[in-house]
Amino acid sequence: MSMNQAVAVEHHEAATSTGLPHRKLMMWAFLGSDCMFFGTLLATYLIYHGRSLQGPYPLDVFSLELTTLSTFVLLMSSLTMVLALVSIQRDQLRTFRFWNLMTILFGVTFLGFQVYEFAHFAHEGLRLQGSLFGSSFYTLTGMHGIHVTIGVIWLISMQVYAFRGGVTAERALDVEIAGLYWHFVDIVWIAIFTVVYLMEFIA
Repeated sequence: MSMNQAVAVEHHEAATSTGLPHRKLMMWAFLGSDCMFFGTLLATYLIYHGRSLQGPYPLDVFSLELTTLSTFVLLMSSLTMVLALVSIQRDQLRTFRFWNLMTILFGVTFLGFQVYEFAHFAHEGLRLQGSLFGSSFYTLTGMHGIHVTIGVIWLISMQVYAFRGGVTAERALDVEIAGLYWHFVDIVWIAIFTVVYLMEFIA
């Protein structure tokens, strides 16, 4: 199936007045509401920033090098997600499986970094209920971690489905919707990395 045929199939699937398929429109609506959710968490973090009466404080526990590496890993997963989508649109199932697997591995690696970071912070005395910084930090980054976990599970199920012949060029929209979610999770992390980590060292 050519790229034009894939697009034609996508638009044939119950398109709305906007020209988008219903499922894609619903995903955009969900992502819009999730933007407000994370925007609220980021605003809360900024409001409480610097108001903790007891440590440890951000510069006491943050490792910019480690978080930069985990950020790079997550950003690379966006690239592999794009390559997975392009592969299935071209009906290259084996290539899709490879790039989707790489996306899963990058996502799991990012979660591993986050678990290590949380364990290190807890060892340093940073607790969820120990300070305003701890509460706002763990809530914000923890919710993002939950979103990444959901995305990884979604991609794993898609990988299993691909081996059963359920992922085809005609159903590339399924992969595209998963990709929208995954890219959103990556974009949210860029905002978190900038506001929570990067600005702490620049200020």
